[in-house]
Amino acid sequence: MKKISEVGAQPSPAELRKWREGYRHYLEAKGLTPDQAADMAAKVAYRPDQYPTDSATTLPLFQLTAPPAVPAPTTQSKAEASPVADTRPAKAKPTRTPKAETPAPEVIPPKPKTTPTTPREARLVKTAAEIASERPDDDDRGYMHSIMCQVGLPRSKVDATSFERHSGGAALLVEAGKLWDGKQFVQQPIPYGPMPRLMLAWMNTYAVRFNTAEIPVGDSASEFLRMLGKTPNGGRNSVYTTFRKQVQALSACRITLGFNANGRAHTYEGKPIKHFEAWIASTEEQRPLWPGSVTFSDDYYQTLKSHAVPLDLRAFMELKGSALAMDVYTWLAQRLHRIEGRPVVLHWASLREQFGQEYQGKDPDKDFKKKFLHALRAVLAVYPQARVKQVTGGVMLMASPPPIPFKGS
Repeated sequence: MKKISEVGAQPSPAELRKWREGYRHYLEAKGLTPDQAADMAAKVAYRPDQYPTDSATTLPLFQLTAPPAVPAPTTQSKAEASPVADTRPAKAKPTRTPKAETPAPEVIPPKPKTTPTTPREARLVKTAAEIASERPDDDDRGYMHSIMCQVGLPRSKVDATSFERHSGGAALLVEAGKLWDGKQFVQQPIPYGPMPRLMLAWMNTYAVRFNTAEIPVGDSASEFLRMLGKTPNGGRNSVYTTFRKQVQALSACRITLGFNANGRAHTYEGKPIKHFEAWIASTEEQRPLWPGSVTFSDDYYQTLKSHAVPLDLRAFMELKGSALAMDVYTWLAQRLHRIEGRPVVLHWASLREQFGQEYQGKDPDKDFKKKFLHALRAVLAVYPQARVKQVTGGVMLMASPPPIPFKGS
């Protein structure tokens, strides 16, 4: 991977020390110990555009750029400003009702971290530092279908054979299907959790890179699992078994998308995976319905090539412990760079409609907000270009570069 060139002119030793001190405070605010933060700050390339020195120790965790200073209003009158006194009688001016101004949303500062840094948090900050200092190369570029960036698969197990998710004028319906095992049709569950999201990103990336709708899953399973940091093993609860069950569920399911456009309601129906080729078990020791290859449906493949959202696989893989964080990351990856003009404020009710269907406890709104903010902090750590902050009643989205730079930029 190539190092990002330093922004602007080379800093002086004093400027570099000042920047590294500010970045060290930023890392400590993320949860690192002072020793870990100092070591990380000493290794990261100088990037004043990502972590402004003057604001690194004072701004909330969601805001990495300082707001412009507002000049203080002057109280000096014209008579005081002019060397010649004005002796003309003052004209009576009509009274005007002052125009009500919309108050700026209040930024909510994060709570200080009081618990020790976990190994996962340490890995997250290490990955964040790598992403901030190293430009993504071709191996870091992955893809997700834009549809799945707006309305995602279930994040927890679904006992029913269908699942719906709504987000404004778009909706997703996932229906479980069946697969032929050589003797009979076997009912499959609804795909859920991080695994099918990782598989879709992996298969999407393979399809786009090699310009093919057929993905050799069986031959690449070990490589895929090692990429996830998993050790391939056997047994009923093995990683292989989980992978096999989820790829079968994903291959068998039918997805229906409903969306509003141009004053009309549209419905798209289809199976992302058209053909599932499995090795039929001849003995009990062999794995039944182990996939050899899958083939995307033509509709899915053609729309994927036209509407693939680039992702930084370093960030996506780091978030693999949380399906919610993965969904928030893909959502921001396709949403932020399309914002034009004024920022967009999304209220908690809208966010829960899009992301919080799974939260049904005693206080689902509070539970969702807590989980969402935790996921958002992790996402912003590995997506440093994202300009998102918590405000009263929700979150504010501001125009930001995508996680993978546009070609030529």
